[in-house]
Amino acid sequence: MSDAVSTDLDLNRLPTDQDLARLQFTTLLYYLHGTNPDNGLVRDKTASDSPASIAAIGMALATLPVVVERGVIIREFAAKIARKRLRFLMECPQGAEPDASGYKGFFYHFLDIETGRRVLDCELSTIDTAFLLAGALTVATYFDKNTPDEAEIRWLAHGLYERTDWTWACDGEPTLTHGWIPEKGFIPYRWRGYDEGLLLYFLGLGSPTHPLEPESYTAYTATYDWKTIYGRDLLYSGPLFTHQLSHMWVDFRGIRDAFMRKHDSDYFQNSRQATFVQQEYAIRNPMNHIGYGRYCWGFTACDGPGWAKREVGGTECEFFDYVARGAPYGPDDGTVAPWVVIASLPFAPEIVIPTVRNFARMNLGMTRLYGFKPSFNQSFEITESPIGWWVSPYHFGIDQGPVVLMIENYRTGLLWNIMRDCVPLVTGLCRAGFSGGWLSAKSENV
Repeated sequence: MSDAVSTDLDLNRLPTDQDLARLQFTTLLYYLHGTNPDNGLVRDKTASDSPASIAAIGMALATLPVVVERGVIIREFAAKIARKRLRFLMECPQGAEPDASGYKGFFYHFLDIETGRRVLDCELSTIDTAFLLAGALTVATYFDKNTPDEAEIRWLAHGLYERTDWTWACDGEPTLTHGWIPEKGFIPYRWRGYDEGLLLYFLGLGSPTHPLEPESYTAYTATYDWKTIYGRDLLYSGPLFTHQLSHMWVDFRGIRDAFMRKHDSDYFQNSRQATFVQQEYAIRNPMNHIGYGRYCWGFTACDGPGWAKREVGGTECEFFDYVARGAPYGPDDGTVAPWVVIASLPFAPEIVIPTVRNFARMNLGMTRLYGFKPSFNQSFEITESPIGWWVSPYHFGIDQGPVVLMIENYRTGLLWNIMRDCVPLVTGLCRAGFSGGWLSAKSENV
């Protein structure tokens, strides 16, 4: 099968809604092609030996309303996909033994794609479980008809969510740990300060069975770092994905917690500021990386050319593998991630759309199977490559979801509108102290 999906993109104009729709479709094909049909598990990346990723499974679930509304799969069949995936996860073994699928309702980061059991001696991941549960709650809210399949989706999704023991994952302190390893115990790192953990706390606070206390959110925000960067005031976090992943499910426009009220902002506006900071960093290009500029930026957690040192333009440069790159304080090795630019589309379309056009001219796969390659580095020369520099050989399941979901939120607000009716999420936002905007009317029913 050829990987060419379409070749009729005019690279001399800005991407239109039709172009974005095509990119969205080719990107979500990852979840249709990369899913084990026997159990619904989704592989972490396109490598043939890749295990399943819990976060990718959650994002695949969250894209199901998109494939229904966009006419890719009829609702009845999408519901069966969701039901099979959730049923298998519910039946996966939970326990303290190291070869289980999870413990205390949380799941291991990577699972065997056939058996659903832990692989690679990986950690029980609180954040990856949060993305799984957010996807489960998405389909539970969207599939609201009184059919056997849709009723079972709701029962399974809420069962997975309600058995998750958020208080256990705090290990006796207010904030949540990053996870747990059966051979060693809790990981000695905690979710503190602004990052993608924002979603984690909303889900924990909204639990009807093992809820976090509001003090946990206060402790999470206590180490927030408000900065002025390039003349822009914002709550700082370097990698751009940290300003996006919670936003796939939560419409932060006009709703504020205590911290944002104090700074007369909201998390949506903050992500807009962070997007412009990333562009400005690329324009200034303090490390003189090749290719950076007004329409070539996007620094985040992504694949890289590997651990190496090379001389580039007379200067020794250090390169990395998969790390969380950030701006403006690094790390930065010249690696750019197109997917993370697209995921900022709702925040700053005026700079995202022309950047997407520039990427489209760079032979990075915009119109091909799975869409843009997730990362590239023009400073890392590869003479045998047809384009002369490093491009990631894989696509990753956790990079595909933000592209699909944030394009949809930009086009229609679909995920945001669905999740406004998700009671656990609304409850979590209210218990975290959010108010205003669309939440005012919803909170009356919580």
